[in-house]
Amino acid sequence: MATDKKKKPNIFARIGSKIANFFKGMSSELKKVTWPTKRQVFINTVSVIIFCIVVGLIIWLCDFGLQSLATLIQRLRP
Repeated sequence: MATDKKKKPNIFARIGSKIANFFKGMSSELKKVTWPTKRQVFINTVSVIIFCIVVGLIIWLCDFGLQSLATLIQRLRP
């Protein structure tokens, strides 16, 4: 009998090599990333906060207007 067949590695060796390949690929991709500067992060953060405040004000104004309209309609009903 010729047993020249390659023996498949056990499950732990296969999983370990897949995990190692994942982290190697992840680290090589992270080296390619162009990270923003502190100034860019600050400007983006401030612009998001301002945008949230503006949208909040618009929602508040719409809510206040509709509430006033509903109160007016209720007062007009006999």
